[in-house]
Amino acid sequence: MAATKPAGQPQLLFVDGSFEDLAAEMADYLKAEDAKQLLSQDKKPSNEDVIGKLVAASNALNTVPEKEYTAASNLMIYLVLQSSDPKKFLPTLCGTFAKPLVNSPVHGVGLSLNALTTVFNLLEPTDPIRARVFMEILKFLRAHSMYESLRQYLDKLPEWLAAWGTTPDYQRKIYEEVAEVAIESGEESQGYEYILKALRTFDADEKDDASSEEAQRLSLRAIRLALLSPTYFLFQDLRGISSVQALNDSQPIYSQLLDIFAEQDLEDYNDFNEEHEGWVEKEKLDHDKLHRKMRLLTFASLAAATPSREIEYAKITKALQIPEGEIEMWAIDVIRAGLVEGKLSQQRQMFLVHKVTYRVFGQKQYQELATRVDHWRTTLQNVLGVLQQEHTNAKAQREREQQELERKVANAGSGSGGQGERRRQQRERTDNDD
Repeated sequence: MAATKPAGQPQLLFVDGSFEDLAAEMADYLKAEDAKQLLSQDKKPSNEDVIGKLVAASNALNTVPEKEYTAASNLMIYLVLQSSDPKKFLPTLCGTFAKPLVNSPVHGVGLSLNALTTVFNLLEPTDPIRARVFMEILKFLRAHSMYESLRQYLDKLPEWLAAWGTTPDYQRKIYEEVAEVAIESGEESQGYEYILKALRTFDADEKDDASSEEAQRLSLRAIRLALLSPTYFLFQDLRGISSVQALNDSQPIYSQLLDIFAEQDLEDYNDFNEEHEGWVEKEKLDHDKLHRKMRLLTFASLAAATPSREIEYAKITKALQIPEGEIEMWAIDVIRAGLVEGKLSQQRQMFLVHKVTYRVFGQKQYQELATRVDHWRTTLQNVLGVLQQEHTNAKAQREREQQELERKVANAGSGSGGQGERRRQQRERTDNDD
């Protein structure tokens, strides 16, 4: 007789037979002596006890022939899901699936991942156990650098977390694990985004939560990733996170460095290094990377602070502390970084700014924008004045031409009348002569 399936419990369609028969088959297959003894007793054992014995012996699945692994793992999953409380057994079972298959060095990883995803897919979409299974899948993907297998599902993650009713603490663990999978697969930018998601799970209104040890650890991790990333240049969002702001008290030097990269210049960074000599090396931050990034950010600030949109070479060499011969290289780099758009004018010895990304947008930037708008207004007023003057000149020219044309027409009419009168008088004289 088949075991009664809990309400709403999904079932593998290809599994057929009673729980006792299937459990006995699995016990024989795994050579699980404890389970076999339990099933051979006259008194019928509880399903929970049998499942516990089978799960305890499930490590044997990792030694079965490759072609038998999927069928055996599916049967094991089915039996565990017959439990009234599968979450007691699923962590151990998932741990078994995550281990390497002895007899499948080539396809073993794929087979193990299939087993883990089968567990995940057979659980109800709103089942909180899914969150724990998903965590095991993340750990497996991280161990095997398989971020690409995860990428396509990340858009669904917020919806899943809401459906599972996960706590902020567990959401944070999942986000951080996703970040680890991405980072260890070389996807640092994606990893950084999920570190930020993890940071945002701390309660901004709870000072103790935002300043907790875990919050500080993650905040420092985010700052280090952002500073050393070759593609991350804007730090305002990071500074706006409550746990990062809490570092002002607990990690003032890191907080100071973040402020420099958020809105200050190369000279400020050099002053920082002099003030905290050896600190960058002690914290294992790459000085060359930081120095290069600071030069690019300084170039962007210089472009943003120039209302005329024309930066003299002398200003660039001074701000970036470089010889004039390196201006072209840094101009190319800052354009590639997406911070500035423009071109060099070798003839005029200037960099012509077409577009610039503001690093921050506060009171200072509003003032700079106001100055630039005033400059544009003055320029447009001058252009408008020139256009109006040209319009007036053109109108006056047309009027003069019209008057000249009318004068010529009038003169032409007057000349034609005189000639007619002379011809009439000539005819009269001729008639009189006759």
